This record gives sequence, C-alpha cells and structure tokens, in this order.
Amino acid sequence: MAQPYFQHKSVPMIRSAIIGVTLLLLIVITGMLGYMIIEGYRPIDAIYMTIITMATVGFREVAALSDTGKLFTIFLILGSFGILGYVVTMVTRFVVDGVFTHFYKDNKVKRRIDKLRDHIIVCGFGRNGKQAASELKDHIKDFLVIEKDPQVVEYLREATDYLYIEGDATNEHVMDMANLGRAKALVTTLPVDADNLFVVLTAKQLRPDLLIISRASDDNSDVKLKRAGASNVIMPDKIGGTRMARLVVDPDVVEFLDYVLMQPLRSGVKIEEISCKSLSSCFADKSISELDIHNLTGANIIGLKNGMKEYVVNPPSKTVLTADDQLFVLGTAEEIDALRELINEGF
Repeated sequence: MAQPYFQHKSVPMIRSAIIGVTLLLLIVITGMLGYMIIEGYRPIDAIYMTIITMATVGFREVAALSDTGKLFTIFLILGSFGILGYVVTMVTRFVVDGVFTHFYKDNKVKRRIDKLRDHIIVCGFGRNGKQAASELKDHIKDFLVIEKDPQVVEYLREATDYLYIEGDATNEHVMDMANLGRAKALVTTLPVDADNLFVVLTAKQLRPDLLIISRASDDNSDVKLKRAGASNVIMPDKIGGTRMARLVVDPDVVEFLDYVLMQPLRSGVKIEEISCKSLSSCFADKSISELDIHNLTGANIIGLKNGMKEYVVNPPSKTVLTADDQLFVLGTAEEIDALRELINEGF
C-alpha cells in the first residue's frame, strides 16, 4: 500500500540526515573535550585540532601530542571518517534528488489541504481523473487528488499546482487526511471497478451524506456501485459510444450542446443550476410567467428538478416555484448571477 505523502521517501532521508548531523556534532564535541582533558588545550585550540583531524588536511598540531593524545587522535580519525562520508552522501542526495524541495512542497500542500472546506476529492489521476481535475480547475472549484503511483505523484508535484496526497484511496487514514468530513463530493476514477467499489464503501462509511461519483467499466458494476453508495456512476465507454452514434444521427445538436457546455467560466452562454432553497418570500405562490424572469434577468429556465426528484424539461410558464426546486438555467454568467440574486433576495 502506498504511503501518505508526509511519509514520502524524503522523510526517512531527512531523518537519516538529521541523525548524521547529530553524530557529527557529537564527535566534534567529543574531540574537543578529549583534547582539552588529555592535552590541556584551550577550547579554541581543542576545536581547531578536532576539525583539522576530522578533515585530514595535514596541518600541524597545535602542540606535540602525548602518546595518549596520539591514540585519541587515531580513534577520532577512524570514528569521524565514516560519519563524514555518510553526511556528504546525504547532502549530495539532497542536492541531486531535490529531497528538501520535495519535503518543503509536500508540507506546504499538506497545510493547504488542512484548510480546505467544501472541496472535491478526486481519486486516481488517470485519463478520467486528469480530465475531471482540469474541469474542476476551470470552474474554480477547490479539489485535491489522491494517487498511489509515485511517478504520477511526482508529475503532480512538478508539473501542476494541484493539491495531492500520495496514498491508497481505500485507506480510511488517507481519507481523513483528505478532510473527507468537510468535503463536498468525491469522484473516484480508478481503472479497476473493484477498487472504485472499495473507495465508495470507505467514503460512504465515513460520510453517509457525501455526494459520490464513480467511474465504471463493466455493465454489471454500476448496479453494485450504486448499492455501495455511489450517487452517480459514469461509464466512459458507454458514453463515448452513445456520443459517436449521436454525432451520426444529430451532429448539429451534439455540437451545439458541446458549444454551450464547454464555454469558459466567465464568458459566453452556459447552463448552470440554481437552488431555490433560499427562495425569496415575494416569490411565494407565483408562477414563472408572473415572475417575468427572462425580461428581468435575460436568463431562461430550461428545466427543473422538483421536490419529488422528478425532472421537468422546459417547464410551463404556469409552473409555481418552491423552495424544493432546483433550476437549470441558460444564459451568460452575468444573466445567471442576476437570476440567482433575484431568487435569493427578491425584487
């Protein structure tokens, strides 16, 4: 099982480096005290003698050594030689492998993750996970990626500004580090359906109310994933085949929908959902036509989901909005913002 990112290989290396430096300081102190006791050197002379002995630079002694001093010097050289070699090796690895840089960046990412609220957790950074992360970034949503492949984590660290955790998404400890308790949703895009099933079960056990979107490959997996707690199951192969067929049958319709759905966040026409939970009191018992939404905001209500979880496409103008409705609105970003403000604050 992959280890969490703060247990990355840089951590034991840094720990080993700290041990090496500690041993180096101890042998310097030992040498200094030894020369002071055996030869009666002043502290400055004792530390000078210790350093030139450890470095084997061949400088003359501060004063002629006694036989005991010579034996002490021999043991000091033998003891320090291995430690110096170890410390030099660790420093070289720090420079060549960029261990300290990785350690610093991983801890910076950890601090940012600890502050997340209402974020989305993306499990797996394959083709589907990468696309999901890109879409979330385009829509300015807070998210993090859980990935257990060290090479993929290295890519996330060096080539992106995404938040990441190196670990197994089926591990409860990893989910805790991802702040699952404060997350808004979880998207699992692992290539193996069984792995996605374990992720769904783990997440649902920790957060029964969590919105979970799962990828599936086999036709029978979607039922199992929904039973396990997935809110929605996406089958990329099935969607791809359906899309190709629709491009043959209704090419202009598909291209039009793509044009609307793929618009940049703050430009062009797009479709968004607006909740009526904070419906203004002045909207009570009024129909869509009475509210005159299009003339006031420029946006159009093209559908809604009512309190019975039923979808109504192109709702009739006599439809009365309630706090249980979820509206699907077509318009520019400014028009949609105006409609959201109108619904929440009233006329």
